[in-house]
Amino acid sequence: MRIVVIGGVAAGMSAASQAKRRAPSADVVVFERGGWISYASCGIPYNLIDPARTLDDLVVLQAEEARKDRGIDVRVRHEVLAIRPDRKVVEVRDLDQCAVREEPYDRLIVATGAAPVRPPLPGIDLPGVFVLRTLPEGAVLKRHLAESGPREAAILGGGYIGMEMAEALRRRGLAVTILERAEQILAGYHDEIARTALEELRRNEVRVQTGVSVAGIAQGTTPRLLVVQTDQGAVAADLVLVATGIRPDVALARAAGLKLGPSGAIAVDDRQRTNVPHVFAAGDCAEATHRVSGLPVWVPLGTTANKQGKIAGANAAGADERFAGIVGSAAFKLFDIEVGRTGLGMREVRELGLDAVASVSRHRTRGHSYPGSRTIRTVLFVERETGRLLGAQMAGGDAVAKRIDVFAAALQADMTVSEVEQLDLTYAPPFAPVYDPILIAAGVAMKDLAARKP
Repeated sequence: MRIVVIGGVAAGMSAASQAKRRAPSADVVVFERGGWISYASCGIPYNLIDPARTLDDLVVLQAEEARKDRGIDVRVRHEVLAIRPDRKVVEVRDLDQCAVREEPYDRLIVATGAAPVRPPLPGIDLPGVFVLRTLPEGAVLKRHLAESGPREAAILGGGYIGMEMAEALRRRGLAVTILERAEQILAGYHDEIARTALEELRRNEVRVQTGVSVAGIAQGTTPRLLVVQTDQGAVAADLVLVATGIRPDVALARAAGLKLGPSGAIAVDDRQRTNVPHVFAAGDCAEATHRVSGLPVWVPLGTTANKQGKIAGANAAGADERFAGIVGSAAFKLFDIEVGRTGLGMREVRELGLDAVASVSRHRTRGHSYPGSRTIRTVLFVERETGRLLGAQMAGGDAVAKRIDVFAAALQADMTVSEVEQLDLTYAPPFAPVYDPILIAAGVAMKDLAARKP
């Protein structure tokens, strides 16, 4: 049996490794158009902070190691140009040899990931304008930081990458301006959480402009100077990072007749199968089922990519495993705070037509007798009639990400806030007050529910 994988990063290498483990005699081939495989793209902003760190620190597995130690035929700098399901072949270009040939498959796994959105702005291709999604893009940006010594950066977009890169560039000594088209940064977050992040950015001297429309990027009066033209005036910079979002990379899949779901990503079932026989899809190019709403969604995260890849690889090798779905858990660090979410936000709640309460609470992170306690702000989204937890968002001091994990487990268990309030969580002054912010948030939500009963 010949199993071909398109894409060699998170989902692709998880799929290939699992397929080879389940079917050791199978011929498992991975085509990756870049020069690296199996790297942690989420770690790029943190790597960029330290000029002395090499980007190889982010590589989990080298191509040669995959070949030698795992028996996987990894071919880097090989771009798949087309999928021909009728003949069960893929058309592949060797980017070094400039040769194109057809490669057969018995099972195919599409793991083409996602690509940065490059808005059609004048000047988007000028030197000094960057996107950041892949390791090669990170290498280009890191080289620019080292060789050109930029002093002022403009970041287009106030999402996760915009937040993380604002910190990275400030720590490199650059002045940073964030330009966000929406009225608040962090779309999808409650305004209480977004406001906390905004306060942290301003505390670290990051300039933030929201509700701003970018018209284009122009060359300034010197070769290094760029001018971002907006409806609120011009912003000068010598580095512009376009962080306006990402989209599923589905051009190959669409051309091959793979069905796309409502999000624009590849539609798959819980076994990672597409609508085309013998073809699976996993990772940032594929949808997943949200366990709270029950609907197909596109939430591109490394955790989901690796899990879906593992399922796709196992099933391509003959197993019958199922992916349980997601609750959309995510977190990031912003200077000295953490921000995270899981489950539904109010926008999704409204789109689903649910009657819910957004309950806001604040609490300290440690026992009153222990130094260093900080504030965590929590927003819970709770179904009014049943008290069922629908989602949670947090921002602030210690261990936000791990507390969000507790809410994620509660969502997966379909718990009510009353049940969350009864959780037997650890208590010790260095870690939490006797009533953890999780328990306080659940208790406040119960009071809000009682107060807002029709």
